[in-house]
Amino acid sequence: MSFSEFIRLFEETPIMRYVAYFFIFNLALIILEITLDLFTSKERRWKDSFANISIFILGQLLEKTAFGAIGVICLMPFHWLSPFEISINAWTWVLALLAADFTYYWMHRIEHEHRILWANHSVHHSSEDYNLTVSMRLSIIESAIEWIFLVPMILIGFAPFQAVVALIFVAQYQTWIHTERIVKLGWLDEIFNTPSVHRVHHGSNQKYLDKNYGGVLIIWDKMFGTFQREEEKVVYGLTKNIHSNNPITINFIEYKNIWRDVKKCRTWKDRFRIIFGNLVWRPDYFKTQEEKIDMSDNHEIQQDYYNKSKVFDS
Repeated sequence: MSFSEFIRLFEETPIMRYVAYFFIFNLALIILEITLDLFTSKERRWKDSFANISIFILGQLLEKTAFGAIGVICLMPFHWLSPFEISINAWTWVLALLAADFTYYWMHRIEHEHRILWANHSVHHSSEDYNLTVSMRLSIIESAIEWIFLVPMILIGFAPFQAVVALIFVAQYQTWIHTERIVKLGWLDEIFNTPSVHRVHHGSNQKYLDKNYGGVLIIWDKMFGTFQREEEKVVYGLTKNIHSNNPITINFIEYKNIWRDVKKCRTWKDRFRIIFGNLVWRPDYFKTQEEKIDMSDNHEIQQDYYNKSKVFDS
């Protein structure tokens, strides 16, 4: 498969019509929920919703231009290197969707476990609301690197076009689950990613952290020990919220936090672990530095209180 054939498939293959229909359907759901919230006066942070929509528009502009091209250019060499070739037909579409869903589980989980990837994915989790516009709140730059997770699918013989489209379907499926308007769905919550299941994933409650990574099927979480049912009221957002509706701040604040920590590091090994390690690791000497800052702040407060007391006494 050449670059031109890859592009031609996107332009001419009938399945792309279903991708478009799915997108229009999801957009209609979002508009419907917004309308319902307006007429029922359901509590919603409207500035947050507008930020979500703005981020979506920015992301689409980048994905359909520069970042989309990066994915195509980078995946094709792996396709050429692969000794296997899976033909595109109805049966292999089923296999591709299953493989893409499995891929999504691990991509999603890894994005939660490594700080540099969390810098992108935290954009999606930083809203303290939970409505359908949150499904639009995706990092504007993550599409430039997420192609990496499709490499195993390409190497086992799936065409890049089929792998990319299958992952798009897995992602589009998840629009409808970002809502509080749909309650628990019984046995469906045990097999599929549903609103109840995904509310847990967006929770900052201690028992909900790093749970329910699945895209369409939740069986992957049951297989790998990350499944959690919705049991207590979900508190949405991050464990430390960013309190901003600026789309640029939302997208890059964690990069700023990483850079701040990198500057505090004393060794290159610590800098590497800050960037690529897990989310909570910090060198022990960070605690000492923070304690010194706290002591300094307390001293300044005490000194200020002493100076004010002298003025009052005089």
